[in-house]
Amino acid sequence: MKFRSFTPPLRTLLGPGPSDVHPRVREAMGRPTIGHLDPEFIRMMDEVKQMLQYGFQTQNAMTFPVSAPGSAGMEACVANLVEPGDKIVVCQNGVFGRRLRENVVRVGGRPVTVDDAWGEPVDPQKLEDCLKANSDAKVVAFVHAETSTGVCSDAETLAAIAHRYGCFVLMDAVTSLGGIPVRIDDWRIDAVYSGSQKCLSCPPGLSPVSFSPRAVERIKSRKTHVTSWFLDLTLLMGYWGDGKRVYHHTAPVNALYGLHEALLMLTEEGIEQAWARHRRNHDALREGLEAIDVSFYVKPPFRLPHLNAVTVPRGIDDARVRERLLREYDLEIGAGLGDLVGKIFRIGLMGHSSNPKNVSYCLSALSEVLMDERRGSSSNRVLA
Repeated sequence: MKFRSFTPPLRTLLGPGPSDVHPRVREAMGRPTIGHLDPEFIRMMDEVKQMLQYGFQTQNAMTFPVSAPGSAGMEACVANLVEPGDKIVVCQNGVFGRRLRENVVRVGGRPVTVDDAWGEPVDPQKLEDCLKANSDAKVVAFVHAETSTGVCSDAETLAAIAHRYGCFVLMDAVTSLGGIPVRIDDWRIDAVYSGSQKCLSCPPGLSPVSFSPRAVERIKSRKTHVTSWFLDLTLLMGYWGDGKRVYHHTAPVNALYGLHEALLMLTEEGIEQAWARHRRNHDALREGLEAIDVSFYVKPPFRLPHLNAVTVPRGIDDARVRERLLREYDLEIGAGLGDLVGKIFRIGLMGHSSNPKNVSYCLSALSEVLMDERRGSSSNRVLA
């Protein structure tokens, strides 16, 4: 068998992730590889930490990227904060709330769930009632921006309730970091994880995390070893902490070049300006979708501006529409997951993908395909 170099097609990525990677990030990743303990690389690591602190709006010293995708960031937070037998309140309103619960189970925690309908935010009153009934709970875990449904929960309120009952707060910010306000210090979030491939416009493969001083002390005082050696924060501190760096693993050098460049671009634009840009492009997309009779799945107050869950129109085959968009327009949008398979499209406007040109292109392509599909469905009904 003869092999040759792989050349990927040029797509416009408007799904739930990855988003389009900025040319500056791609160029940065092609720079010469140096050692992961090289003094210049360590200097760059320090800048990555500082810029992540800016993105997360935190002063947490233990803020760094895990050398793996966002799912590993989730596992890192759960595995470090949760010990066997701990009762953990997990808020579930989509796929990734369920995944949080699964992580708790796998490290020996005892999950108690707060369940809300898919497409609805986490209900603060349900969380309050759950904590009243479970006064021995140690941690409250929730997803800020639920990628599977396009809904945003009130992180500040949920964290405040958790703290009233003496719980640590663990937050999934995979889809929210860089796209909507994330204020780790103001909201008193103890552990948070994200991903490089969404609103940071970086390729998949890195998971920014941040741990509060309070969380770090809890981890240092654990009675049991963290179940994962690779994700054990007490070991990672030696590599990502301050002062002399101790070898832990061979970091993905060039991937970190890319994250550094992506974060540099975020600081140049300004975090609040990035939030506003995502909102502006969402508003333009919303107006266009309404004009072609495509409705949103999530109620207005809770919609993510950068991950738009819209209802598949009646009589339309969602898989066929997405296949045609990819084949005819090189345009990727996302399908529904879990309970929403076949019911929604997920249109991402994240990071470098969030711009007026992409909004117009998406609306034009989707309008043409839906019009054609509706025409075909109508013809089939007449023939029948």
